[in-house]
Amino acid sequence: MADSLSQLGRGGVSFVNTVGGMVILLGKVIASLKQIHRSLGLIVYQFYILGVKSLPLILIISVFVGAVSAWQAAYQFKFIGAPLRLLGHAVGKAVVIELAPVLSAIVYAGRVGAGITAELGTMRVTEQIDALESMGISPIRYLVMPRVIACIFMVPFLVIFANFVAIMGGLVVSIIGVDISSETFLNGFKHSFNIQDFINGLIKAGVFGFVIGLVGCYEGFNTKGGAQGVGEATTTSVVISMVLILIFNFIFAVLLFRIQ
Repeated sequence: MADSLSQLGRGGVSFVNTVGGMVILLGKVIASLKQIHRSLGLIVYQFYILGVKSLPLILIISVFVGAVSAWQAAYQFKFIGAPLRLLGHAVGKAVVIELAPVLSAIVYAGRVGAGITAELGTMRVTEQIDALESMGISPIRYLVMPRVIACIFMVPFLVIFANFVAIMGGLVVSIIGVDISSETFLNGFKHSFNIQDFINGLIKAGVFGFVIGLVGCYEGFNTKGGAQGVGEATTTSVVISMVLILIFNFIFAVLLFRIQ
């Protein structure tokens, strides 16, 4: 019993330290925005590294997300006796509101969040970050702020791309596997499409990107213990990011998509 309470206490202290550290890091990032003009080149470079280079992975994921959404929706429609003309409606709503933002963010956390932590963690354990400080260069402005800003803007960009690809994937499966016309599918999607749902999905994506960038940078900056520490920090970063994505997704579902 005593050991359990001790572990719980240590876990609580660690949680508070992590949250406090992230808040402090966020404050430093906000303070560094006054020098954003000095980091424009770094930000554009991170747009390419963290966003454009993620497009192939998002493409593959989105195609199959749309395809399986159409197939599963058709299966459920058959089970409950719903008309297949509503397939485009169901796939469009599921993709735009939920699947594209959440799955894209989770995949992004696995690729980009882990990469940020591994890169900054390696710089920390090899004392490159200390070297920057000794040269009078702010690591927050030079390393953290460009990556956080890139994540905030690139995740919504990738979600827009994922929406289009997933709908096309659902369309192809609907035509080939379910035997409904493209006109029927697209009409259903068009009638169900709500610009506010689309905007809400992008808002979620921006918050998810912020979480991924901040957590990845925080874990990287606080890496200890050499190569083993970098691996542990990378795993921790991905786990925390995914958990926070799902938590924030539920909060947004309650706030943005009311059922009453």
